[in-house]
Amino acid sequence: MSSRIKIGGILKNPNLAALSVLGIADRPGIAATLLSALGRERVNVQFIVQCMDMRRQTHIVLCVDRSDLKQARALADAAAVAMGAETVDQIEEVGLVSIFGPDFRERPGIAGTMFGALADKGINILAISTSISTVACIIEGRNMNLALEALRETFELP
Repeated sequence: MSSRIKIGGILKNPNLAALSVLGIADRPGIAATLLSALGRERVNVQFIVQCMDMRRQTHIVLCVDRSDLKQARALADAAAVAMGAETVDQIEEVGLVSIFGPDFRERPGIAGTMFGALADKGINILAISTSISTVACIIEGRNMNLALEALRETFELP
């Protein structure tokens, strides 16, 4: 019997770019302004994480297909001006790696195990998003194969 945690599988997308819209005064409608601008122009957002810092400034990190980066950046820049954001930043080559399975909310330690496996390989996590059945993170694109190796070594796959 394996001591590894059983998961349903691994998902990946190695062809993404990240945009960060940072330092927005927190108020209703911030996410809607940015994501509606992208949606109107048919730019598909495949990852979103938003947080608020101690100064009550909102920060949004999102990922789009690398081929959509130029258009997405122009739209994010325009939205940032309208929202009063401090800055927009980009990373041109990132990847999304996720693990999924049933009942993650009832199984403590899965996220920590995943993040530890990546750290053991020297992989820095740029952003994290979770749901009741998925733990996803954005990493530098050059680390995708190493991350997949780490996860396959760490978790029991079907």
